[in-house]
Amino acid sequence: MAGNGNEEFSFAKGVIARNGLAKIQTQKQNGHNGICHDDSAPTVNVQTIDELHSLQRKKSAPTTPVKGTEGAFATVSEEERHQQQLQSISASLASLTRETGPNLVKGDPTKRTDTTPKLSHAAQHQFTPTPNISDSALKFTHILYNLSPAELYEQAIKYEKESFITSSGALATLSGAKTGRSPRDKRVVKDETTQDELWWGKGSPNIEMDEHTFLVNRERAVDYLNSLDKVYVNDQFLNWDPENRIRVRIVSARAYHSLFMHNMCIRPTPEELENFDTPDFTIYNAGQFPCNRYTHYMTSSTSVDINLARREMVILGTQYAGEMKKGLFSLMHYLMPKRQILSLHSGCNMGKNGDVALFFGLSGTGKTTLSTDQNRYLIGDDEHCWGDNGVANIEGGCYAKCIDLSREKEPEIFNAIKFGTVLENVVFDEHTREVDYTDKSVTENTRASYPIEYIPNVKLPCVGPHPKNVILLACDAFGVLPPVSKLNLAQTMYHFISGYTALVAGTEEGVKEPQATFSACFGAAFIMLHPTKYAAMLAEKMEKHGTTAWLVNTGWSGGSYGEGKRIKLAHTRKIIDAIHSGSLLNAKYKKTPVFGLEIPIEVEGVPSEILDPVNIWTDKKAYNGTLLKLAGLFKKNFEVFTTYRLGKDNKLTEEILAAGPIF
Repeated sequence: MAGNGNEEFSFAKGVIARNGLAKIQTQKQNGHNGICHDDSAPTVNVQTIDELHSLQRKKSAPTTPVKGTEGAFATVSEEERHQQQLQSISASLASLTRETGPNLVKGDPTKRTDTTPKLSHAAQHQFTPTPNISDSALKFTHILYNLSPAELYEQAIKYEKESFITSSGALATLSGAKTGRSPRDKRVVKDETTQDELWWGKGSPNIEMDEHTFLVNRERAVDYLNSLDKVYVNDQFLNWDPENRIRVRIVSARAYHSLFMHNMCIRPTPEELENFDTPDFTIYNAGQFPCNRYTHYMTSSTSVDINLARREMVILGTQYAGEMKKGLFSLMHYLMPKRQILSLHSGCNMGKNGDVALFFGLSGTGKTTLSTDQNRYLIGDDEHCWGDNGVANIEGGCYAKCIDLSREKEPEIFNAIKFGTVLENVVFDEHTREVDYTDKSVTENTRASYPIEYIPNVKLPCVGPHPKNVILLACDAFGVLPPVSKLNLAQTMYHFISGYTALVAGTEEGVKEPQATFSACFGAAFIMLHPTKYAAMLAEKMEKHGTTAWLVNTGWSGGSYGEGKRIKLAHTRKIIDAIHSGSLLNAKYKKTPVFGLEIPIEVEGVPSEILDPVNIWTDKKAYNGTLLKLAGLFKKNFEVFTTYRLGKDNKLTEEILAAGPIF
């Protein structure tokens, strides 16, 4: 037998080793100076293992060369630029009771160096209290600034025991006790400006708090973050429209939160990061630390607070990452209308001919499924702006539901769950790390957060021309709304403000009645202004750009839930295809009673008999009763909006009311 080295070996006959096996003898080969194959290499020229490890990681490429004197850091050195970044972050983390922010140094505190870090103080200009020396003022807080997904994986795996790498490469983590948003714990500061601008009172998601209470919670959050050895800082953007981009800073205590926001916000280029300067809005995520329940306005240990004047958001007592995403969405619902830009809770895609469609719909209506179309480009799945230049995605990522996810049903989302994706609250096999998307042991609200470029047919940059179609989706479990109807402007405003869908009640005690649910503008939890203001802006833009609106029912037909059948997804897709192609505009229409909806006589690929719901109800009397019941629910829901005056002499409000059900 011959080996691969420079010697031969064989089993010696008659020679027995101590263990009873034949003894192996080796001998030098002849020729080639005794070398058969030399794959040796010079030894690494290092003295310690740490030096060897340092060679493994090369420094990042130099930042983008500065052109001329443009930008905030154009005339400074790289060291000075880093110092200015630290000063900016220190100002963000400054206590309101001290003149300076915390001492900061970049890098992981576990990677100690022999050099003493340089101090970085930033003056707090809003207040000039007596200087105060405390333990926190004497310590350094390490800043992990805009880390890459790989670096955040390392942090999460090493320091957050609930973090694991799944078989697909995604990072699985837990959000703690809270596995969803806490809308009852959300507060907005009511001051001289916001008391007149925002929507307050019955039906509004905006629960007031005063400035002092916000500052108490801010101080609590900042003190907690400053007490830590390290915090994560993300400087990123909102809105793909470069003329209306918003700079946001997120300060958090968990790698999970930092990676989540890395995915969900727009990621800056090195040049954009150099010129980032002072953020327009800052989030202090101290979710691992509770609020003080004795603080005024607090109703639990959780508080999510927004101060529009200070452009700040504070999170206490919840680690659910979706609070950050939706907090920024609320901000955009306030800032964008001030610029005559309509902020929308919608999906958006674009055909190959440049025709854009907006999809509105609450949970379970099929918004994500129908807006993610392999034959069309995805602009975004959840949050958009409609301005003078067209539509733009607000975010840089997607936040998809994972419950019952499968490759067959939603291949684009399934395949997007890979390295860099955050999987929230999913259950996986402890050995193989394969995720069981059907398991609800932790929560039914399992989620995946991933960069939008993980979707193969995404349009980058995520912008498009003015929409050709607006599609309002409703999952009507009462079974009386038609599969599709064309809306006029007043009807569009009415149904947009209503934001209707129906949920099927649980099976406890035999309850099977569908339950109507309404969410103004299809996203009441996030809007800041009165719903009619957003509706008026929508109608104005639709009229200006010749956009057509459609109401599409993805729910039941031929009877309510339990008696009728769910409208087939294949039929709904045919309807959506007809809307995209424009063929539905040329169809013949007839008007339905009560709701006064225009429904087509025929749609290619869809059975004509299902287009008018009454046709397939065997019990016509039951149909009429159910239709009137739903109409009554619409009317009751809309009562909260009737007192708001809109348009000259309240004319627009009257037109909207007239577009509702008549019976």
